[in-house]
Amino acid sequence: MGGFSPEWLALREPADHAARNPQVLAAVGAHFAAKASLTVVDLGCGAGSNLRGSYAALPARQHWTLVDLDARLLAATRETLAGWADEAREQGEELVLAKGEHIITVDTRQADLNKDLEWILGWQPDLVTAAALFDLASKRWIERFVAALTSQRLPLYTVLTYDGRETWQPSHPADAAMLAAFKHHQRSDKGFGPAAGPDATEFMAEAFRKSGFAVSTGDSAWQLDGRQGELRQALAQGIADAVLETGQVDPATVGDWLAAKAGNTTALIGHFDLWARPV
Repeated sequence: MGGFSPEWLALREPADHAARNPQVLAAVGAHFAAKASLTVVDLGCGAGSNLRGSYAALPARQHWTLVDLDARLLAATRETLAGWADEAREQGEELVLAKGEHIITVDTRQADLNKDLEWILGWQPDLVTAAALFDLASKRWIERFVAALTSQRLPLYTVLTYDGRETWQPSHPADAAMLAAFKHHQRSDKGFGPAAGPDATEFMAEAFRKSGFAVSTGDSAWQLDGRQGELRQALAQGIADAVLETGQVDPATVGDWLAAKAGNTTALIGHFDLWARPV
């Protein structure tokens, strides 16, 4: 799985942080509140946005292992985190960050979540986390992932999994056709087999519940308006490109829809956060 540029990840980060469900994050923080330190593995870490969005709710001393297949993103992560922190220093292969009252040690690992999943989870972190990942994974891979977590009794906190809701205002006659084609594209193979797409959160929650885990979910939809004009335009362009790949909507219609979205539009893009833990 790959193809996400540092530029796109930086563009979406403010919307991601604003959308993150506060009740779910607070529940994660409460679960670990008695711990003096915490070890975290972040899967498909991108440029480190999930760390920046989660750290403040977690114990004052944290060790994050950031995992991604893309070496370019891992390099960008270290650079971005060093600039974000109040203080940053190299300690061997690790990066030690001071941010407010938190001390965060960061280790980056290049790994393939298909081939290396069980090895990664074998590091036995206190918490496994991910952002905007599981809608790209197949139901078979999610089953494997949940089985691996439950066998080791590892909790999962994941955010911003796409759920298929999209509402644009003002509306356009092609909105329904565009959304149907985009959902079709979302279910194509992203490197893990046919993707679960909008069904990922529901499927994962059910798998965890069947394994005896407690599960909480919360809405984390993007609410985009004129303040996120660049993100809205990039999002509309990405949707249009995906729809064109499916061949399900006439290119002229796609072009007309895209031109309409370049105007003064607002958008709701649905996501869900999930917190699963052993009981």
